Amino acid sequence: MALNLLKLCVGAESIRDLEEWIEETRILAKRLGRPFEQAHTTRMVPKRAGEIVGGGSLYWVIKGQISARQNLKAIRPFKDTAGIGRCHLVLTPKVIPVEPRPCRPFQGWRYLEAKDAPADLTREAAQGLAAMPEDMRRELAELGLL
Repeated sequence: MALNLLKLCVGAESIRDLEEWIEETRILAKRLGRPFEQAHTTRMVPKRAGEIVGGGSLYWVIKGQISARQNLKAIRPFKDTAGIGRCHLVLTPKVIPVEPRPCRPFQGWRYLEAKDAPADLTREAAQGLAAMPEDMRRELAELGLL
């Protein structure tokens, strides 16, 4: 079983926001003549990176709920211009909605065992949730109805 990471998606109000940000980044890379690779930068390098790459995902917490995931392709440690160690989490650009689950805020990222990860939503369920107003979806999830 693969190991996953769990991270807050700061600034995103919905899965659609995350998808739009990825698309804007792709368009900018194309405009600048650069190859597109979606990567999220974090300060700490996962010590269990070998268990994550090649089957793990980055699960996104959006507005207090685990809402979506992206497959992790690579974890690349590097030093920034100030010489501080950082890490690129290289992701597939496809965002996969998951069964919403409440999650309290935290700093950084957390490991998420496969057995504890929420299941992916079916295409039909994801389309139904996407059509639902975000506030209604969150309220229904908080009541345990989604």
